[in-house]
Amino acid sequence: MSQAVIVDAVRTATGKGKAGGALSGVHPVDLFATTLRALVDRVGLDPQQLDDVVGGCVTQAGEQAFNVTRHAVLAAGFPQSVPAVSVDRQCGSSLQALQFAAALVMSGVQDVVIAGGVESMSRAPMFSSLAGQDPRGPLLHARYPEGLVDQGISAELVAARWGLGREQLDEFAAASHEKAAAAQKDGAFDDEIVPVGGHVSDELVRPGTTVERLAGLNPAFRTDALAARFPEITWSITAGNSSPLTDGASAALVMTQERAAALGLTPRARIRALAAVGSDPLLMLTGVIPATEKVLAKAGLTIDQVDAYEVNEAFAPVPLAWARDVHADPAKLNVRGGAIALGHPLGGTGTKLVSTLLRVLESTGGRTGLIAICEGGGMANAMVLELL
Repeated sequence: MSQAVIVDAVRTATGKGKAGGALSGVHPVDLFATTLRALVDRVGLDPQQLDDVVGGCVTQAGEQAFNVTRHAVLAAGFPQSVPAVSVDRQCGSSLQALQFAAALVMSGVQDVVIAGGVESMSRAPMFSSLAGQDPRGPLLHARYPEGLVDQGISAELVAARWGLGREQLDEFAAASHEKAAAAQKDGAFDDEIVPVGGHVSDELVRPGTTVERLAGLNPAFRTDALAARFPEITWSITAGNSSPLTDGASAALVMTQERAAALGLTPRARIRALAAVGSDPLLMLTGVIPATEKVLAKAGLTIDQVDAYEVNEAFAPVPLAWARDVHADPAKLNVRGGAIALGHPLGGTGTKLVSTLLRVLESTGGRTGLIAICEGGGMANAMVLELL
C-alpha cells in the first residue's frame, strides 16, 4: 500500500470550556472552520483537491449536532463538492479521524484528506447529549451488573491499583504546568497555533502551580456510595490533577507522498503505524498500554527507539501508569506539558497532539514520535510518526 504522510498540522489555542472562556463566544462550526481554512491557506492547497474531511467530535448535540464537520467545511468556504463526516471515539476522536484518513489514503480510495476535530465544551457541555437518558441499555447492564462508572472513578481505580498516591499525582500535574508555561514563554507553540478572534495563547496554563497549592484541592468524585463500593480507592483525583473543560479545534492534512510531490508540497512526517484497542470498561483509561504495545509491534520498534511521546493527560494516573508498564523514559513524555495544563478539547485533542509532536521532534532533532490516547468506554488508539 501507499504511505500516508502529514503535510502539516495546526490547532487553535485552547480556551476555558465555560462561560467567559476565551473561545466561548465562538460557535464550534466557526472554530473548526477557521482551523480548516488556516490549514489549507498555510500550505497553499486549493480545497478543490480535497477528497474528504474527517472530523472528531464527542458531544454531537446542540451546536455540534447534524455533522459538525460538514458544516465546518461549508463555513470554511470549501467547494460544496468536498464531503465530510464526524466520528466519535470519545477522547481519541480526532486521532481516530486521522487514522481513518490515513487508511483511506494508504488504500488508494482517496488521495487528499483533512483529519481533525473540534469540541466547544462551553457551548456543548459534556453529557448534554444525554437529556437524562441512559445511553447503555439493558443488555450492557446485564453484562456488567455491578455497574460501570464514569472516567473520574476509573482514574481513582488506576491510581489505587498502580499505587499512585496523591502527592505523586500532584507532582505530575505541577510539572505539566511548569513545562507548558516554559514552552509558552519560549514561543514553542507559536508555529502550530492559528488565531481565532485574536486568541493565540493557551488560556489554561497556570505558571507557578505548586504541589502545595494543588494539595489544598478536594477530591472531585467521592461519594459515600462509591466509597463503600470501592474501599481500595484513596480519593486522590482533583480538579488540579485532571484535565480541565476546554474549547479548541485542530486539523492535519494527509495524502500520499506521490500526491504531495505532484502538488508541490513538502510533507513533514509519515505515518509509520497506527492501532486501536478495546480495554476493560471499568478501568477504561488503561487502554493506552496495550495500544502502545500494539502500535510499536506494528512499527517494528521498541519504546527506547522512540524519541518523544505524547500521552494524553486526561488524568495524572494515566500517563504515570502507562510510563511504568511500557518502561518509557519520563524525560521524553509530554515535554511541553500536557492536557492537565494545556487543556483537553475532547474531539480536537488527537490532531492537537500531532501538531505538537511534529514540532517537538523537529526542535529536538528527534525522528520518531508516539501518540496514545485513552477513551471512554474502555478503548484507546495510538500512532507512530516519523519525520521526513
